[in-house]
Amino acid sequence: MAVTAPARTSLAVLPTPLVPAPRLADALGLGGSLLVKRDDLTGFAVAGNKARQLEFLIAEAIDQEADVLVTGGTVGSNFVSAAAAAAAFAGLGCALVLAGEAVDRSTHPNLAAATAWGARLRWTGDADRSSVDDMLPKVAALLASEGARPYVVPRGGANATGALGYRLAVDEVVRQLAGRNPTVVIAVGAGGTLAGLVAGVVAHGRPFRVVGASVSRSVGEVEVRVLDLARQVARRCGDEPPQTRDVHLVDARGPGHGVQSAAGDAAAALALRCAGLVLDPVYTAKALAVLPSAVPDGPALFWHTGGLLDAVAGFLRPQ
Repeated sequence: MAVTAPARTSLAVLPTPLVPAPRLADALGLGGSLLVKRDDLTGFAVAGNKARQLEFLIAEAIDQEADVLVTGGTVGSNFVSAAAAAAAFAGLGCALVLAGEAVDRSTHPNLAAATAWGARLRWTGDADRSSVDDMLPKVAALLASEGARPYVVPRGGANATGALGYRLAVDEVVRQLAGRNPTVVIAVGAGGTLAGLVAGVVAHGRPFRVVGASVSRSVGEVEVRVLDLARQVARRCGDEPPQTRDVHLVDARGPGHGVQSAAGDAAAALALRCAGLVLDPVYTAKALAVLPSAVPDGPALFWHTGGLLDAVAGFLRPQ
């Protein structure tokens, strides 16, 4: 199962822990045991799961002799702050395209962190997240016209290169599980993380099932994106291509993308009090909230993807 990929830029401290959470399992009313994969502890710039993706994205940028990383998202995006940190670590410039009108860096801890790590901000003037996708190539072209060598990364790092990080994460967790086969539940935004997991699970002969809790897009839209990316990853690794039956999703958007939900808030409170886990309100908390219905019986594994600074932002919002 050798991976054909650019050299890997070492960012994450791996393997991340896999720990039991029996009190949380009881509090959630699970019918079986619960493990937590602590990818909130990847150890690089509070990047959480993004560190795994950025190891390959940064390596590819360096391989292409780029000198500036261009990516984007929303003001509160975990990925944009992680990308800014990774670019700084690698000695690259960083241009971030953010949806909406310009706001002060104090608006969100992720924005403050991104600027602290040297990112230059550009604003689309349109709150629609898709406005970032339209503007990324334009910003890259402008930078190239000024003599820079840009490397463009889509929102959330959701391409085949970024997803390689989670293809390899399956190798890691299979060793840790040592024959156990829980159902894995993980928050899904742009789809790159889930795509890598799906590709890895298929490559290992489908030892367990992965359920993506879609917090950003409709299940139908995410399914198409994830399957396409997972197949691209499989081709790059020489693995068996995933099929539609390998992509399992549940709708975890609640009142909408980026909006806290009562169920998510309740799940986050249980996680903190019963397992010492800090969950952000719009990704990991919503994913944990749907875990009991996604895994009504049998063992479960909750893949904690991070989002610490977004969790801090949630703590600071008026109650």
